[in-house]
Amino acid sequence: MGDAENLPFEDASFDAVISALGVMFAPNHERAASELVRVCRPGGTIAIASWTPEGFIGQMFRTIGKHVPPPAGVKSPPLWGSEEHVRALLGDGVDDMRAEKHTMSWRFRSPQEFVNLFRNFYGPTLKAFEALDNTGKDSLEGELLELAREFDRRKDGGAIAIESDYLVLIATRAG
Repeated sequence: MGDAENLPFEDASFDAVISALGVMFAPNHERAASELVRVCRPGGTIAIASWTPEGFIGQMFRTIGKHVPPPAGVKSPPLWGSEEHVRALLGDGVDDMRAEKHTMSWRFRSPQEFVNLFRNFYGPTLKAFEALDNTGKDSLEGELLELAREFDRRKDGGAIAIESDYLVLIATRAG
């Protein structure tokens, strides 16, 4: 727990440092990665699970960004789902890193049910809708509905099953 860019722990405090869909939302990727390495003991494990840029959530961020651009200088959270990006972030702080891509599925009664849930309860989407006027909200909603239909693996016009990729990166802290 704590600010991912300024963790409240001593150096080398943990045998394992794990982030599941968390550190990816820190605005300063380099600083957050540095903190992960700092608090992990040499030989310890750093494990990170993040949405991929090309997967559903990554594409949702791209869609939101067309309507509500991120603050200047802030990198997209799904970049943490790119093995190359995380390798560059962790750099010499790790001796070894392996990546595994996984897929999860969400099921909704309709594309509209998906939009309603994410609009009301998923922070990035909720904040985007709050920042828009009514015309912008309608436009974003329409694009999210289309995105849900595009990623729906059922494609039968009824209930939907949206598949989204995420990447699990496991690294060993350099000694």
